[in-house]
Amino acid sequence: MSGAKSWLDRAWSGLLWGTMAVFVVNVAMLIATVATNSLARRWLGTWLPDGWTVNWYVQAWKDYQLSDILWVTMEVVLAVVLLSLLIGVPAAYALARRDFPGKRALMLLFLLPLMVPPMTYGIPLATVLYKAQLAGTIWGVILANLIPAAPFVILVMTPFIEQIDPNLESAARVFGAGTARMFTSILVPLLAPGILAASLLVLVRTIALFELTFLTAGPDSQTLVVALYYAVFAAGVRAPQSIDAMAMIYMVVTLVWLLIALRFVNPTQLVSRVKEHPRVAA
Repeated sequence: MSGAKSWLDRAWSGLLWGTMAVFVVNVAMLIATVATNSLARRWLGTWLPDGWTVNWYVQAWKDYQLSDILWVTMEVVLAVVLLSLLIGVPAAYALARRDFPGKRALMLLFLLPLMVPPMTYGIPLATVLYKAQLAGTIWGVILANLIPAAPFVILVMTPFIEQIDPNLESAARVFGAGTARMFTSILVPLLAPGILAASLLVLVRTIALFELTFLTAGPDSQTLVVALYYAVFAAGVRAPQSIDAMAMIYMVVTLVWLLIALRFVNPTQLVSRVKEHPRVAA
């Protein structure tokens, strides 16, 4: 009986490792194919291209005006990161330190933009922004990206705040520190790792968020991922090597920031819940 169980465990383990290996190899081959084609002079029906060149990157940079697109992307990302921190950190502090009626319902409301597909609320959101004459502008793109970014900051920052001893805040108030002084002089320095982690993760999410940006962006407010979509599916004939070069630029930009984010944050910290503080008996 134990021998059969051991054999089943080994078979199951081998199946899991084999599945992961197939997945990793497929992803690696897809990336290698795109990277190779972006550097190929001509690649038709052979294992390797006839020659190599970086001219497709130069052409993609000029044809798709990538300098302007990258500048817009940077503006959107920085604005979303800053505004989501200004909203999310105080909100996370209130959730971590206060117990009030409707707290669970409020947490569920914060979870909804992260759990449901963006397209489900993206279309009504875009309709509202168009009526407000904000869609098609960079401010409309920022507001649309802020909808999932602020709740994400709240969920990331809540466990960081819960780890800080409330007695430090009480001691600061005893010595005359107001709420603003206590927050900026005590909490923010202690929360610096969490704020940095949330900032980097929101940055990566905003660069990669397609649906909401696509629904609200105009000709002058496209981020890199939306510009890549139009390069692939817009009317006209385009060299596939040029499109692959643009795709590699997008992948490298996203991957660099993702690796930086993983350097400063443990992904298991994102799986958290708001701690329930016991009520003090009257």
